[in-house]
Amino acid sequence: MRSRCSVFEYLYRDASNYKAWGSVLLLGTASPDDVQTLRMCLESGEFFIAEQVGVPSMYQELWALSGGPNNDDHAYHQFSDLRPATNEEMSTIELWGKLPDLLKAFHEVNRDWDCTLSPHCGV
Repeated sequence: MRSRCSVFEYLYRDASNYKAWGSVLLLGTASPDDVQTLRMCLESGEFFIAEQVGVPSMYQELWALSGGPNNDDHAYHQFSDLRPATNEEMSTIELWGKLPDLLKAFHEVNRDWDCTLSPHCGV
């Protein structure tokens, strides 16, 4: 049975390849067309500025391990998946909003990513 919610999965990968994963719960079921449309809005089909679309940035997860920002940090997060949510995820992941709202945010950017919104622009 398909879920009425979707999960947007993404990660922050620093220059040393340390990773911090993030996900947001969305009302609405994503279709393959939604994933394709989303990818068309991403830099090189996979990168985005979290602050620009309103999803939580994942830098802090790595800062906890490195003692704060460092030279390995950069502005981009990486898209991983947009898929139906499981029952467990629907009860454990905080609701971000509606799937159409997230897709609209990506569509409005349409590969015009502004790294100045990130604390790591120009690093």
